[in-house]
Amino acid sequence: MRKKILFSLILVCIGMMLVAGCSSSQPTTTAPTQAPATTVKTTRATTVPTTAAPVQTPAPIKVVTTQATNTGTATLGETNAALKAKQYLNFMAFSQNGLIKQLEYEGFTPEQSEYGVTQSGADWNVQATLKAKQYLKTMPFSRTALIAQLEYDGFTPQQAGYGVQSVGL
Repeated sequence: MRKKILFSLILVCIGMMLVAGCSSSQPTTTAPTQAPATTVKTTRATTVPTTAAPVQTPAPIKVVTTQATNTGTATLGETNAALKAKQYLNFMAFSQNGLIKQLEYEGFTPEQSEYGVTQSGADWNVQATLKAKQYLKTMPFSRTALIAQLEYDGFTPQQAGYGVQSVGL
């Protein structure tokens, strides 16, 4: 039994030496008109720390509790809609109506969607500006066409006008 283990260890060591030797040298190809290239084999030393780094414990998870304005404590669906609304606003600009429709598309009820959007804390003028910038990055617009597009996306005429003015149109 010991002979089998010793033999296995020897094979593993030989295999590791072969792999280490093969991985440090790379074949060189040359054009037919050039002199043959020589291969230089290099080794590098690795340093292993003698003490382990201290293990960091993860931060505790924060529990988000919100209060509904008219019903007392928020339901789980309302809380999830609020979190989802904030996630969407972190990567894309939305109008208030557009975000409500998106949350409803995700399966939230109209009440949960409205609650979530209300709790998002979004500044809809800023969202209109961000949406206008997104549109102008992809294609040119006239002032009138960009306002119409923002209104189509659910921004109010005032929010659309603010967004277009903020981008310089």
